[in-house]
Amino acid sequence: MRRQFLTSTTALVLLLGAGQAYAGMDEAKAFLDAEIKDMSTLDRAAQEAEMQWFIDAAKPFAGMDIKVVSETITTHEYESKTLAKAFTDITGIKITHDLIGEGDVVEKLQTQMQSGENIYDAYINDSDLIGTHWRYQQARSLTDWMANEGKDVTNPNLDLADFIGTKFTTAPDGDLYQLPDQQFANLYWFRYDWFNDEKNKADFKAKYGYDLGVPVNWSAYEDIAEFFTGREIDGKKVYGHMDYGKKDPSLGWRFTDAWLSMAGNGDKGLPNGLPVDEWGIKVDEKSRPVGSCVARGGDTNGPASVYAIQKYLDWMKAYAPAAAQGMTFSESGPVPAQGEIAQQMFMYTAFTADMVKDGLPVVNEDGTPKWRFAPSPHGVYWKDGMKLGYQDVGSWTLLKSTPDDRAKAAWLYAQFVTSKTVDVKKSHVGLTLIRESTIQHKSFTDRAPKLGGLIEFYRSPARVQWSPTGTNVPDYPKLAQLWWQAIGDASSGAKTPQEAMDSLCAEQEEVLERLERAGVQGDIGPKLAEEKTLEEWNSDAVAKGNLAPQLKIEPEKDKPQTINYDELVKSWSN
Repeated sequence: MRRQFLTSTTALVLLLGAGQAYAGMDEAKAFLDAEIKDMSTLDRAAQEAEMQWFIDAAKPFAGMDIKVVSETITTHEYESKTLAKAFTDITGIKITHDLIGEGDVVEKLQTQMQSGENIYDAYINDSDLIGTHWRYQQARSLTDWMANEGKDVTNPNLDLADFIGTKFTTAPDGDLYQLPDQQFANLYWFRYDWFNDEKNKADFKAKYGYDLGVPVNWSAYEDIAEFFTGREIDGKKVYGHMDYGKKDPSLGWRFTDAWLSMAGNGDKGLPNGLPVDEWGIKVDEKSRPVGSCVARGGDTNGPASVYAIQKYLDWMKAYAPAAAQGMTFSESGPVPAQGEIAQQMFMYTAFTADMVKDGLPVVNEDGTPKWRFAPSPHGVYWKDGMKLGYQDVGSWTLLKSTPDDRAKAAWLYAQFVTSKTVDVKKSHVGLTLIRESTIQHKSFTDRAPKLGGLIEFYRSPARVQWSPTGTNVPDYPKLAQLWWQAIGDASSGAKTPQEAMDSLCAEQEEVLERLERAGVQGDIGPKLAEEKTLEEWNSDAVAKGNLAPQLKIEPEKDKPQTINYDELVKSWSN
């Protein structure tokens, strides 16, 4: 009888301590031994100290079931499968990290913002929503949170200054609203081996009168695309360009992800043009959106934007495989790795891991790539001081509708997966770099030759010209969905580029007008400007030292310019 009583008591104690029973430093050490080792910017003693902080801070929340969500990319798969389990083992907080499509993440976020129902305890969503989060005031200011309610669960070793993307997640009020978890850029991609082939170099020089190299501007990109299209290399006809054109939501990202800024629309300013950004949306001195069409001082349908769409269409028709026209983002992604594409203007570095796999036609036998990443070329409207491309920054966001205790537990997990202890290892898995200390880590110096210029780019001064959507966009979910339909009409030939952009800017202004009428964003919401001519708005911009909307440039072609890739990389390290 006594033995039975003891057994029952033991079972009860174990049951009550379920969450906590196996959580602690033994589990942390096992995780560090098996998963991290020396793949960290912290030495072992500092790793253990950081883990001890998480163990102590998590005690009030042990046994809780916390749900977080992100899109499905390699980095988040690693978090969901490996780091979530480790966090649960170490802290006793049970984490379910769901992986769903990017559009679905935004939809869940919208639903929670509109209903106030707590669907997820934290979201990893793109920093493209920074203008939305700031204006609707439904996301917690992390600056306030870390100083007040969340102070007891904010890692003293978080080191915000070490994150390279916080300027993208900071609103005009100076507060941080999102914590970067992963980021990747859109860069120019090219066949380094073909560009260095002596016959290709000689033939190009003979035909165009300048050296084959990384194109600095779109004029040179166009010449290179023409040169390689139809050329026979290793017994195969190759193409000078790759893109995609199917009318599909992914066509929207193709353009909101800064294609217009590469052409030169909007104003100077980093991380985004001010007062007119790369979406062509203009704000006033109080950060209130005042218009998207040139008639209100915007630039969505201005000459620079129309030129951007025209070039996109011309190049796909003339220099890309015929199948590209009917492809989506995910279908077109693997094509350059198949070995028949000479260059691509627009390659997400999130694809790096897929482009360096052994046995691919674009990888040498020693595992080094036959290709390289380089800064993107710019269009004829682009001026020094403008952004030159896009960075995706998936960032932790805590909504006010999440109860404090659940937000605290989720915040601990968010800090765990971005901590200095785990970040180097996580970055080797997903190649989506967020910390300066990780970028400079010796393991990445050693691995750099196999990553085609990715590390060199992130260590270069050029990287500041790549940025996500900025704070001029007041409702990213509503506005972003307008883009793929408008561009799709241009891509299919249903509308001219001018007609497509006229229709897009008008639809964007309808959304701005509805927001203004509803007053839901208070004194930082849209306030539409009076209409004037392009010439009047251009004169006004120039008088104030700005650019947009620019007048049409004739002809829309400048002198082609290239640069030797190896010289470019050398100049960065100097």
